[in-house]
Formats: sequence, C-alpha cells, structure tokens
Amino acid sequence: MTEITIRAVEAADIAAITSIYADSVLHGTATFELEPPNEAEMARRQQELLTNAYPYLVAELAGTIAGYAYAGPYRARPAYKWTVEDSIYIGPEFHRRGIGARLLARLIIDAEQCGFRQMVAVIGDSAQTASIAVHVAAGFAMIGTLRSVGFKHGKWLDTVLMQRALGTGDVTPP
Repeated sequence: MTEITIRAVEAADIAAITSIYADSVLHGTATFELEPPNEAEMARRQQELLTNAYPYLVAELAGTIAGYAYAGPYRARPAYKWTVEDSIYIGPEFHRRGIGARLLARLIIDAEQCGFRQMVAVIGDSAQTASIAVHVAAGFAMIGTLRSVGFKHGKWLDTVLMQRALGTGDVTPP
C-alpha cells in the first residue's frame, strides 16, 4: 500500500477538500449541511480557522488528497476558548483504510501543542459506527446522544457527543 502522508493543509488543497465535503453533504450524514458550499466558501472557512491558529490537516495518498481534518471552536463564548471540536472527512473511495484514525491522532497532537485542553466530537448520526469507533480508539468517552435533532435524507438523525482531554486537561488552569 502507498504511504499515507499527514500534513498541514495548503491553499492548493481547497478543490479536493471542497469535493470531499460536497460528497459528505450530498450523500452522508456526517454533516447536517444540506447544500454543499462552493470552493470560495470552503476557502473562507479554512482561512478563518488558520487565522485563529486552529490545526487543519490533510491526508495525502499517492499525490491525492484522501481526507482532511481540523479542530475548530466548540462554542463562541470566551470561556470555551480551550475546547475544540474536531471534524474529519474522508473521500468515499478511501473509507476503511485507517485514514480517519491517522488524521485524528495527529489532530490531537497538534491541538495539544496549541494549548487546547478538551476536544469534543459532535458526530452526526448515531449510525456512524466507524466514526464512533475511531474516536473511542483515540481515547474519547461517550458523553451522550441527542435524539432526532436533525432531519436529512428523509429521516431524523441523532447527534452523538464524545469528549477527550488534551494535555493536562482540567487538572491545571490554562
């Protein structure tokens, strides 16, 4: 198998990222967005995260972007400053190859190096068992399930909440 490279995102990656996300929007339940954003909007979102020093990664396989992950703000209020929410998207042809696990492992390291103390996974759809398993393997604990909070593809969807401490977590002040 060709080596998977996990690296920081580059501006040139935006077309591939937009395509991967569009597939998730149109065919999946990992995101509750209903219309895929265009490249300009995805670039704007990416730049906002990078400007605010959040980690943003891509997985590259044989010169192709196979997936991406980033940590972003969990909530906007100042007291949440030390908590991030992770997002991971994998191109459909690259599922079940361990790419999501590799991205999440590196994202955790990068988020810790940025000084964040908690990472929250908000997993769209309780049927996303692969995503739940990847998070469990990375040390996340199940916090709860919000039942039927989204409606997409003609059905009600749950949201699964998981959480993991980063660095010293809540043992010391930031």
